[in-house]
Amino acid sequence: MKQAEFDFVKDVKGRAWDYCVLVTNDEKMDARALSQLYRDRGDCENNFDEFKNQWGWSGFTTHKLKSCRTMARLIAIVANWWNVFCRLADPTAHREAITSRPAYMGIMGRIVESGRKRTILLTSTHAESELIQQALGTVAAFFRWLKSTAEHLDEKTRWYVVLRCAFHKLLMPEPPLGAVIPIR
Repeated sequence: MKQAEFDFVKDVKGRAWDYCVLVTNDEKMDARALSQLYRDRGDCENNFDEFKNQWGWSGFTTHKLKSCRTMARLIAIVANWWNVFCRLADPTAHREAITSRPAYMGIMGRIVESGRKRTILLTSTHAESELIQQALGTVAAFFRWLKSTAEHLDEKTRWYVVLRCAFHKLLMPEPPLGAVIPIR
């Protein structure tokens, strides 16, 4: 029986990458299917790694169970809110905290009052400040749109709209025709 082979190709810029060997005892599985299973497994493990190493679930321990549970819940709430915010900024992909927090939290803000209007001016010193500005513009446009419609919606429907817009790639890969919610 001939051994299955997988053609490794260079990326668009011609760079070669290090490869790992994946082994299975399933004789019917080809290399592409095995690679997809490995990627899917990695996607699941990345979430646990992110909570543990980037959000601090591994670093807080005490003999008092109530304190541990409280901190774990607070970390989960903050991480979930951050995920919703990042998904509103870029609904096409999950952004890990290790890259998204420095990008968005390195922004300085200033409130300017003129007449009866308050404006928040944001300044970023990040190298990708133009992309960050576009992402924050997307979030601002969404909330302007939501504010114009929110008074007609009950609280449950408002949450539905926010989460549907943030996670539309997961919930609805194809936007419906004539969608009311502004979907990119």
